[in-house]
Amino acid sequence: MKRRRMPGTLGEIEHLAWLARIELTKREKAMFARQISDVIAYFEKIDEVDTQGIEPTYHVLDLANVLRTDEPKRTDVELVLRNVPERKDGFVKAPRMG
Repeated sequence: MKRRRMPGTLGEIEHLAWLARIELTKREKAMFARQISDVIAYFEKIDEVDTQGIEPTYHVLDLANVLRTDEPKRTDVELVLRNVPERKDGFVKAPRMG
């Protein structure tokens, strides 16, 4: 098994923070770098488990489609629009865009 380079360097944390448009202190960067490295190390440990011949599990419970049937229903417009700040002719009135 090829060993990958551990993510979680300060440079990578700074890049992720930049992408997320958040500011992090040096202390936060160091903490997140440690945490990400710990998570990756844990997943690498899980990867060591021999799963040969084991069926994939998509859910811990043996569930089939548990969704209800999608059936159209009449809706009371007044009930739907009761919390709308502004409305006009049964529609939500929103600020003009552009």
